[in-house]
Amino acid sequence: MGLIETILGLVFGSWRNVLAETAQVFRENAEAGAAREAERRSQALEQFGAEFAPPERGLFDRIMDGVNRLPRPAMALGTLGLFVGAMVDPVWFAARMQGIALVPEPLWWLLGVIVSFYFGARHQLKGQEFQRSIAATMARVPQVTEGLARLGTLEAQSPGVAASGQDADLAREAVRPSDNPALAEWRRHFRAVER
Repeated sequence: MGLIETILGLVFGSWRNVLAETAQVFRENAEAGAAREAERRSQALEQFGAEFAPPERGLFDRIMDGVNRLPRPAMALGTLGLFVGAMVDPVWFAARMQGIALVPEPLWWLLGVIVSFYFGARHQLKGQEFQRSIAATMARVPQVTEGLARLGTLEAQSPGVAASGQDADLAREAVRPSDNPALAEWRRHFRAVER
């Protein structure tokens, strides 16, 4: 037993594993490597968490964040409101657009620069095109108001729209049946079905 004990003592050392220690020189200890990797990942996550953690913000900062979020929705809803206003009251809309037409060009440029911070540099080009289209639209306002006035006189609620007045020829013409090819075709078809 003494010889085997001596040989094993040389190979494994006194209460040590010489083979394992020798192998670790050439190959990493998997358990120790996993522990180091877990520690490294834990530290990286802590660092990322600290970096992306929301900073302590005061009331002023929160109010300013809210104010910074207002321009886009305000402009979008305002534009939709203008479309509704143009349909509901075209004359009111035309008066507002006349006021916009009086805004000097440098002020349009300044507005374009300010809005560009929210929407990008492309707005300036589109803004100038928009100004030209407003001018073209404003040129059509008299025609639209004249057309609306004519349509107003043709509404069924307007008094005397269908009245012939003292004109006997107009009264006779109103009650005389007119030639209606579609109605004549329907009558022929209806008579053929009845037979």
